[in-house]
Amino acid sequence: MILDINGAAAYAYTGGKAFDRARPTAVFIHGAQHDHSVWGLQSRYFAHHGFNVLAVDLPGHSRSAGPAAATIGELADWLAALFDAAGVDAAFVAGHSMGSLVALDFAGRYPARAARVALVATAVPMTVSDALLDAALNRESVAIELVNRWSHSTLAAKPSAPGPGFWLHGMNQRLMERVAARGEPRLFHTDFTACNQYADGLARAAQVRCPVRLVVGKKDAMTPPRATRALADALAAAGAAVDTVTLDGGHALMTEQPDATLDALFGFAAPLRNAPRPIQDSPA
Repeated sequence: MILDINGAAAYAYTGGKAFDRARPTAVFIHGAQHDHSVWGLQSRYFAHHGFNVLAVDLPGHSRSAGPAAATIGELADWLAALFDAAGVDAAFVAGHSMGSLVALDFAGRYPARAARVALVATAVPMTVSDALLDAALNRESVAIELVNRWSHSTLAAKPSAPGPGFWLHGMNQRLMERVAARGEPRLFHTDFTACNQYADGLARAAQVRCPVRLVVGKKDAMTPPRATRALADALAAAGAAVDTVTLDGGHALMTEQPDATLDALFGFAAPLRNAPRPIQDSPA
């Protein structure tokens, strides 16, 4: 699906199903130097089990036109505009890594539009080392190699994603290289800088009103489980129902633990299928 967002084309994968406003909607947001394809298994399952799906390419990533947004707040506002363009009032929102910050900021800025939120491989704050920022700016291939290595919990992951023949490290590296080739210069640095400079996470958590699930990898070297404690406390203090699911994997949970990640997300979102839906006017 191609949507017009402020005069620029925005791509959202629908999981192979036509968009039906009578169904609840699930929105999936990728992380830095990625695109909608990281949610391949999860988004298709949702689409074939009662949900509309909008697995987005963020501005400047793959099929969505640039420029890339420089801040997490800009991305949250862009997401609200995408809801408007698709005719979605509220949705289940899942974000991975940088995308989790976008989901959090969106849920804080637009609490009535977030029905439930899942933050996968998240951290608040999500600081990025000076060395990695420098590599992303001046030696992007090095940054891709480092992040690819740190994203996985083992050097020899079993075939998954799911199915035999998949090489998780190679697949992730090629995806980041493809996003770099198709995007604007220094896109990785733009994404990392947005994460590193985001300082509103706990304030936004205090504004969230919907249930939240944190999905963390116990072997995650980039956003370790301990990095979610302050966020979980802030959400609970604000009265949001929050729980944490810990999976046996690293940062790349959607491919290292595809089925477990799907279970954590779908089990959390499934009650929305039974929620009352507003009556939609028939198109003229």
